Amino acid sequence: MDKGKSVLVTGALRGIGRAVSLRLASEGYHVVLNCRKSSIDRAKALEEEIRGLGGQAGSIVFDIADREECRNAIEGYIQENGAFWGIVLNAGICRDNLLVAMDDDDWDSVIHTNLDGFYNVLRPAMMSMCKKRRGRVVAISSVSGVMGNKGQVNYSAAKAGLIGAAKALALEVATRNITVNVVAPGIIETDMIQGLPLDRMLEMVPMNRLGKPDEIASLVAFLLGDDAGYITRQVISINGGMC
Repeated sequence: MDKGKSVLVTGALRGIGRAVSLRLASEGYHVVLNCRKSSIDRAKALEEEIRGLGGQAGSIVFDIADREECRNAIEGYIQENGAFWGIVLNAGICRDNLLVAMDDDDWDSVIHTNLDGFYNVLRPAMMSMCKKRRGRVVAISSVSGVMGNKGQVNYSAAKAGLIGAAKALALEVATRNITVNVVAPGIIETDMIQGLPLDRMLEMVPMNRLGKPDEIASLVAFLLGDDAGYITRQVISINGGMC
């Protein structure tokens, strides 16, 4: 592994993002942990944890829904450190409700964070990757973006939009040796599922269990690696057999 390969992970501090960050660090990447200003102490703690395990990590502060903040932070990092090898777009929120009961903020906040974040993060980062003629992008979508889900019209729309955006971007950068893929997790054991009717939800899962964040992290790490260099424009579901 080239120790100089840096990977930006958005939403790096909890659940899938944390598992991805730890896995990538264990494989020798320099992990750049994205967080908002309010979470900088937690980011520093994860940095120290990674270093304690022999890995490399740093932090970069921006809110993926804030276009100007993203641009300033990412362009500043690249000017100082060079292009990212990989970007994992994991940050996201949910505001679940039936469409008839959904208010404007429920819709806008989910779209601005989960879908606009794709543009806000990648737009300032892609040119440097193209100039290097190498790189990996992995967007974390959801089974909701593939199948749709009752009570998640906003979330399903945003996560389906990620799939379309990633497929289009993959075509644009393929000749630059940059791959763009999507991972679509099912019901994963994170704090996002707290309070949900898991017994009923698991009836939809043939394996009849929750997925683990480490299982998602393993797939993301593979897609970022050299062995996945001919895999691009794909949506890979990891959901225990949900259709």
